[in-house]
Amino acid sequence: MTALLTDNLPLLAGAPNGIKKLRELILELAVRGKLVPQEPSDEPASELLKRIAEEKARLVAEGKIKKQKPLAGIGEEEKPFELPEGWEWSRLSDLLPEFQNGASSRGDSDGLPVTVLRLADIKAGEISLDDTRTLMLSATTISKYALEDSDILLIRVNGSADLVGRFVVCRTTLQAIPCDHFIRMRFPRDVIDSAYLKLIGDSEIARSAIAGLFVSTAGQKTVNQGHIGSLLLPLPPLAEQHRIVAKVDELMALCDRLETRQADAASAHARLVQALLDSLTQASDAADFAASWQRLAGHFHSLFTSESSIDALKQTLLQLAVMGKLVPQAPSDEPASELLKRIAEEKARLVKEEGLRTTARDDVPEDEYYLELPRGWAYCRLGNLARFIDYRGKTPTKTKTGVPLITAKNVRPGFISREPQEFIAERDYETWMTRGFPRIGDMLFTTEAPMGNIALIDISEKFALAQRVICFQLHEPRLGAFLKLAIMSSIFQKQLWEASTGMTATGIKASRLKEIPAPLPPLAEQHRIVAKLDQLMTLCDQLKTRLTTARQLHERLAGALVEQAVA
Repeated sequence: MTALLTDNLPLLAGAPNGIKKLRELILELAVRGKLVPQEPSDEPASELLKRIAEEKARLVAEGKIKKQKPLAGIGEEEKPFELPEGWEWSRLSDLLPEFQNGASSRGDSDGLPVTVLRLADIKAGEISLDDTRTLMLSATTISKYALEDSDILLIRVNGSADLVGRFVVCRTTLQAIPCDHFIRMRFPRDVIDSAYLKLIGDSEIARSAIAGLFVSTAGQKTVNQGHIGSLLLPLPPLAEQHRIVAKVDELMALCDRLETRQADAASAHARLVQALLDSLTQASDAADFAASWQRLAGHFHSLFTSESSIDALKQTLLQLAVMGKLVPQAPSDEPASELLKRIAEEKARLVKEEGLRTTARDDVPEDEYYLELPRGWAYCRLGNLARFIDYRGKTPTKTKTGVPLITAKNVRPGFISREPQEFIAERDYETWMTRGFPRIGDMLFTTEAPMGNIALIDISEKFALAQRVICFQLHEPRLGAFLKLAIMSSIFQKQLWEASTGMTATGIKASRLKEIPAPLPPLAEQHRIVAKLDQLMTLCDQLKTRLTTARQLHERLAGALVEQAVA
């Protein structure tokens, strides 16, 4: 079985969450007796249980322990799987543990200083003495709760179900005592290897069983000695326990190395991808850009092999579009300056005829340029491109049905989602939407939580707008497709963050948003850019789909291997 694991490590580790699942598989195989071979010469677990029963009877007869009410026998229906030859099912309390709840944290005024372990001292499943607390306790108390090598601490109470019921092994005799959030368990060493019991406690089989023992007290999940004593355990011969622990340690160390290697490889891959993508955006001229693109294209299928790398490619394509490097300029195109003249005339008309108040400064000085624009392009402040319909500061009364309400949660990067669904009453619609009605082709922008999402309106039915969403009604509607891309680009998002305010919830005020300059190409070039970018984004989505399909196949193959391993 170990050969099955090691021979297929690349397949298992490379599957989605592969190393995490590999660790779980190792524990699963360990507690099922499938990780190391059984040795006929090992003393069977049944003999261990006989010696325990004899020792328990002797201690009861001598009055050293109380006779306990016997637990119910282990029925066949309780046994989750068949055990190998020489193994036995046993309840935890049958292994003669010494249960001892931890010490109270009240302390004694005239006691001795002693380190008290808290839940905060359990880190990554191990005891850490890096930042402990000291209490004054009597010598008798210290002696009563002292920890020894191979003691097991059971976390018996915690607000997190992931910690309660966990086993922690004391690796050496510690000059410390546990607080009352723990139960100390001490086992006869000639019966149970504490490290084996710890790996049982970490296995999914035991975690599921322990979860069934939880009770809730004052909002916390707890487990007590009586509960945990009924836990059903697969008990191998003692010699096999030692071999299992050694093999698990070996395989977990191998997982650690695989994890480190994967992390290093992923980091190096991300740096390489970003460096090659940066060479495109930083190209000094057309020849430099062509050379950089050739380098990228030559290794395309080996570079873009993860969702993060494809997302980085998408963002670079957006930036190239906004920089004017995605399609060639055409000298015959009407320059953007002429487009801006017509936009200014429309804005003046709206100011005069409709009382438009959304305006910004007209000039964009060179010290505000954040891109070197190609010939024929121009900067224009957002406030001069559109009427702003802003419902900031107002909260509508929501209803279960009625007119759909579009909130900041619905505006995603590049599109409007209809989830979550919220509504306002039909009778409130007219009085609520007094600042203006959004139209198909207008743009929605989120000012906070999250800030900077932008989408074109494609909703034909009437809807209401909530706070933290601004509607841009463009003076030239044909700008929308390109302007959406420009706002989504990382270089424009950087301008938003520099103009934002707030510590806990970062947002941007409409007055500052209006003043941010946007780069505008000639209208004809905008259409060419949008068409080219749509084509390239479709290719990126196809790459992601193929990647997802390959991962699903990989996961199915790994799953089949796991089934074979535990069958």
